[in-house]
Amino acid sequence: MATEEPPYTATLQDGAFEVREYPALIAAEVTVTGDRSEAVSAGFRLLAGYIFGGNTRQQSIAMTAPVVQAPSAGESIPMTAPVTQSGDASGWVIRFIMPQAYTLETLPTPNDSKVHLTTLPPTRFAVVRFSGLAYESDIAQKTAELNAFIAKQALTAAGPPALARYNPPWTLWFLRRNEVMIPLAHP
Repeated sequence: MATEEPPYTATLQDGAFEVREYPALIAAEVTVTGDRSEAVSAGFRLLAGYIFGGNTRQQSIAMTAPVVQAPSAGESIPMTAPVTQSGDASGWVIRFIMPQAYTLETLPTPNDSKVHLTTLPPTRFAVVRFSGLAYESDIAQKTAELNAFIAKQALTAAGPPALARYNPPWTLWFLRRNEVMIPLAHP
């Protein structure tokens, strides 16, 4: 069975680059500190605990993709699609997007107070897709390429980049799907 991904509409495609429109989504998220690798690992464990039954109903919730990591620094991060991550040593927000069948009212309450459920507003993103292990150098290079794409398209970034990871850790490195996502201002 395929892992559910959040719906979106691609309004522009150019090779590995896209501009996407996402609807409002519901996410479970945590804020953690440490370097990117430590943060995604710690955040993933906390969120996995929630979806694997660490909630008031002891209910399992299907895993979705991606996992998103973004900087916390008090900034509003409008949305994530996979497991995404963004941030720095002062803090990272790690998010799982909840399956579309749920609402905030129908999701069970997390047992761990570090896990928060939130509604993410509709958001427009510039995205670049790449494979591999998503080393810091890869993320920096893809972020620079995405910023160049944004400038070329005369778009305006509206927040920091986030890293979206779509595959479980046992996926072979060359088969992994990663994305750098930058929220855009609406025209």
